[in-house]
Amino acid sequence: MEKELKSRRDIPVELTWDLSLIYATEEEMNRDVERAKALCDSIVKDYKGKLDTPQAIRACLDDLREFNRLVVLVGNYCDLAVSVDYYDTHNQERNEAFSSLTAEMFSRLSFIDNEIAGQEEAVIQSAIESSAENRHYLQNLLRMKPHLLHPETERAIAALSQTIQAPYQIYNMAKLADMKFDAFTANGREYPLGYSLFENNYEYEEDTAVRRSAFAAFSAKIREYENVTAAAYNTQVQTEKTLATLRGFDFVFDSLLFHQKVTKEMYHRQIDLITEKLAPHMRRYARLLKKIHKLDRMTFADLKIAVDPEYDPKVTIEESREYVEKGLAILGEDYVEMVRQAYRDRWIDFAQNQGKSTGGFCASPYGKNSFILLSWNERMSDVFTLAHELGHAGHFKSCNSSQSIFDTDVSTYFVEAPSTMNELLMAQYLLKTNQDPRFRRWVLSCMIGNTYYHNFVTHLIEAAYQREVYRIVDDGGSVNAETLTRLMRETLQAFWGEDVEISDDAAHTWMRQPHYYMGLYSYTYSAGLTVATQVSRRIEKEGACAVEDWKKVLAAGSTLDPVGLAKLAGIDITTDAPLLDTIAYIGEIIDEIERLTEDEPHI
Repeated sequence: MEKELKSRRDIPVELTWDLSLIYATEEEMNRDVERAKALCDSIVKDYKGKLDTPQAIRACLDDLREFNRLVVLVGNYCDLAVSVDYYDTHNQERNEAFSSLTAEMFSRLSFIDNEIAGQEEAVIQSAIESSAENRHYLQNLLRMKPHLLHPETERAIAALSQTIQAPYQIYNMAKLADMKFDAFTANGREYPLGYSLFENNYEYEEDTAVRRSAFAAFSAKIREYENVTAAAYNTQVQTEKTLATLRGFDFVFDSLLFHQKVTKEMYHRQIDLITEKLAPHMRRYARLLKKIHKLDRMTFADLKIAVDPEYDPKVTIEESREYVEKGLAILGEDYVEMVRQAYRDRWIDFAQNQGKSTGGFCASPYGKNSFILLSWNERMSDVFTLAHELGHAGHFKSCNSSQSIFDTDVSTYFVEAPSTMNELLMAQYLLKTNQDPRFRRWVLSCMIGNTYYHNFVTHLIEAAYQREVYRIVDDGGSVNAETLTRLMRETLQAFWGEDVEISDDAAHTWMRQPHYYMGLYSYTYSAGLTVATQVSRRIEKEGACAVEDWKKVLAAGSTLDPVGLAKLAGIDITTDAPLLDTIAYIGEIIDEIERLTEDEPHI
C-alpha cells in the first residue's frame, strides 16, 4: 500500500509557512487583540452620535483604518493556522473565539456608516476632499446608501456575521475534518485516498484503472455527505437571498454583483459566450486525449490527464524556484526579489498533510507579506499553481504598499487577472526556452490542461450551475442534494455533449467547490483570465510599455472598478471582443496541439 498522508506535527518545518512573520508569539497576537478592543471602545466613546462634521468623519475613519489593520492581522494569524490542520483543536478554538469577538466589535461599530450616510451630502463631500486615504471608502458609502438599513438592523446583522458565515464552516468541517477515506484497489494493489491526494494526484494519474478507480472511490465517499453539504449550501444561498431582499435588491444577482461593481450583462456574457463558443474547442481536446491514450470511452475522470505524460517531468521545490524566477523576470527585478523572498522566508506551505485545506490560495494581510497554501506533488502543474498564487502576492504587495487599507478590497471580477497572468507569462517563457516540437506541445498542453481548463472550463461549469441555483432561489425555491446533482449533470452535459460520459459521480462534483460560499466567485476566474490573456499578448508584442501599464494596474488596488482597471491595462471589457478573442486564442492553441500530435510518429 502507498504511503498515507502525515499528521501536521510530522511535517518538516521547511515545507511549512512561517506565521511568526505576522506574530512571533501568541502573546504578541493577544496584545493586538487588546489594542483592537481598546480602539473599538474609544471609537464608540469618541464618535458615536458625533459624526456630523468633516473633521469628525475623517478622525473616525482614520481610527477605523487602524482598527481594521489589527483585525486583519489577528484574523489571518488565527485562520491560516486552522487552514493547514483542521484537526488542531487549540487553533480551532482560538479562531472561533476571535471570530466571535470580531462580530461583536463590528456590531458596535456599525453606527459609523449609518451616521455618515445620514449627513448632508456637502458634509460628506467635504470629508472626501479632505482625506485621500478615506476618499474611496466614503464614495462607496454614498453608493451603498440606498441599501443601508436601520442602525439597529445593521447592528444585528453585524453581530450575526459568524452565524451568517456558518455554512462555509460546516462545509469545511465535513470536507476536511469528518470525511475519512478508505483505501481503494486497482490492478490488484491498494492505494490510500484523501481529498488532496485525489485532487492533486489521482486526477492526473496516467494509469486509467487507477485514475477511474480513485474517482469512483472518492465520489462514493463524498456522496455519503451529500445531504449535509446540500443543506449547508442551501442555507448559504437562502441567507444571501434574504439579505438581498432586506437591502432592497430585486434579485440576489443584483446584490452580489453590486459589490463586484460589474453589470449583469458582464456576468452573463462570461457564462453564455464560453458555454457556446468554447465548448466545441474543448470537445476536440477531449477527443484528442481519448485518441492519444487509446481510451475505450472518454469519461469525466479522464479530462485532466496529460497529452504527453512521459514528457511531464517531476519538478522539485528547488527546481520550481528557477522556473518561477525566470518565468516572471519580465515583471522586473523587484518582482523577482519578492519571489526569492517567498521561498527564502517561508511564505509558502508546500506540505501534504492530514486535515489541510485543498487547492491553493494566497492571503495577503495588510502591512505584512503574503502566505501561500498548496500541496506540492512535484508536477509542472504545481509550478503553474505557485506562479498563480505569487500573482496574488505580487498584486497585493503592490496595492497594499500604494493604497490605504480601505482601497485594497479589489473586485473579485478582476482579482484573478494578476494570478492567471503569471501562468501565461510562465508558459510564454517556457515556449521561448526550447524549440523542440515535443516540448512545445507539452507547454501548450499545460496551458490548455491547467490554466485554461481550470479557469475557463472547471470554474465556468461551476458558474453556469451556480447561476441556475440562484435562479431557483430568486423564484422563491430551495435546493437539495437531488436538485443540485441534477443541475450539475445538466450543466456538464450541455458543455461536453456526446464527447464525454457524464456519470452520477461526475454529477456530484457540485460538492467540491468552496467558492460557492463566496458569492458569485466562480465566473470571475474566466473574467480575470480574459483580461490576463489580452494583457499577456500585449506584453508579448509591446514589451516594456505594456509591463509598465500592468504595474500601474497592480498598484491601483480598488481605486478603480474592473472596467477602469482593465482600461488602465489597455483592455476594453465593456464589449465581448476580448472574450471572443481569448476563446479564439484557446482554439488556436488546441489546433497547434493537434498538428504537433499528428507529427509525432508514436501517435
